Amino acid sequence: MNFFQRILNKPFFIRLFHWEYWSMDAIYFPFIYPVYAWFVIRAGFKYFFVAADPFIRNGGFLLESKKEIYDQLPEGLHPKSLFFRAGTAATTVQEEIRKNFLSFPLIAKPDIGQRGLAVKKLETEKDVELAVAKYTIDFIIQEFILFENEAGIFYYRYPGQENGKISGIVAKEFLTVSGDGEKTLLQILHSDKRYVLQVDSLKIEYKNELNIILNPGEKRLLVPYGNHARGAKFLDHSYKADAELENFIDGLLKKVPEFYYGRLDIRYNTWEELKQGKNFSIIELNGAGSEPTHIYDPKHSLFFAWKEIIRHCIILWRISVLNQKRGFRFMSFNEGARMFLSNREHRKKLMAVHQSLLIS
Repeated sequence: MNFFQRILNKPFFIRLFHWEYWSMDAIYFPFIYPVYAWFVIRAGFKYFFVAADPFIRNGGFLLESKKEIYDQLPEGLHPKSLFFRAGTAATTVQEEIRKNFLSFPLIAKPDIGQRGLAVKKLETEKDVELAVAKYTIDFIIQEFILFENEAGIFYYRYPGQENGKISGIVAKEFLTVSGDGEKTLLQILHSDKRYVLQVDSLKIEYKNELNIILNPGEKRLLVPYGNHARGAKFLDHSYKADAELENFIDGLLKKVPEFYYGRLDIRYNTWEELKQGKNFSIIELNGAGSEPTHIYDPKHSLFFAWKEIIRHCIILWRISVLNQKRGFRFMSFNEGARMFLSNREHRKKLMAVHQSLLIS
């Protein structure tokens, strides 16, 4: 790698020249925020989007509770999960895990999360003890779903219409490295721009383990979460939205009370089985704050992303207006201001928990 290549391989330049790594504000500020602002003005200076999914807190735009959403999903279609308040003793958590027959590995995550922050895989009871001590916010312990594949499916249905539509599908490749018998894990990570951005957090989490050398062809899964901010690669598989899949997803989400707009994150075994409603688990259901995450496929331009986000914003507006006519209220400007302020404070807590979990 020459000097010029080494410079371009620095995190600053990777982010600069690859828009998929920009912050949300950097992506949304030029065009997307003004579009949202225009719709807020049209709504009478009210936050319209909360009416899109009126049975989810804040419409699922911000500060929605995973537990509350799980409670609305059909039984058995999501990971078995246990909810705990911040400050719950580790012994209590461990006892509840045993009483509910959950087995390791497990996943710990905040009840109110953002972009994969403060999510931790737990392999042992000691891991539970260490993680629980870090959660200064309400959290969930849930079974780790062993299906190897994960996808995000964006769905919407206009109130009054019989059938909904799939508007995008993202496939997720977890951060996995493959050995060559020569390079250490750390050297392999430095050879890929996507991995370079995760090196600092992986050093904290894995420490000296990054100095091991994998055998040729040996693979190591380093981040078992399908989250873009945690190193997962997002691929646009929207072409897979055929009638069979659409009918299954539509029938599934009609069982969720008053759900009209959002993204379903699913772990599954094979695509054919998923279309038949077999061997899958709903990891999360996201409402009005959902992004059409297929935009983050590296092949897509920033202009494509803007077009897709605006397209979905228009759909969100139309659904919200139709639901308002059905009696579901918009959020007042003052209520919205308090929501955004609470979200800012919650994010600070999330970041603190996230950092502490990395070193536990």
